[in-house]
Amino acid sequence: MKDFNSTLREIRIMRGYTQKDMSKVLEVSQNCYASWEQGRTEPDIGKIKRLCEIFDVSSDELLGINDIPEESLGAAPNERMFAVAESKRKRKF
Repeated sequence: MKDFNSTLREIRIMRGYTQKDMSKVLEVSQNCYASWEQGRTEPDIGKIKRLCEIFDVSSDELLGINDIPEESLGAAPNERMFAVAESKRKRKF
């Protein structure tokens, strides 16, 4: 069983995202997101759900309870999730 923070970092890198990308789509600061990957803090349940949607993994896989199938680790980023998040962000202003 892996730690959440190392699993989060591994999935993000395999999907081709930066911490900056993730912080934008999750609407948190880059420092906040980085602290999740460093194991200093953890996201709330809403952010965990959102991470699962973006990465297309189960919560058990994201939390390190179950292994992520090798064939899904190299999958292309979920661009639709970023497009939806970006449109929501633009509507706020």
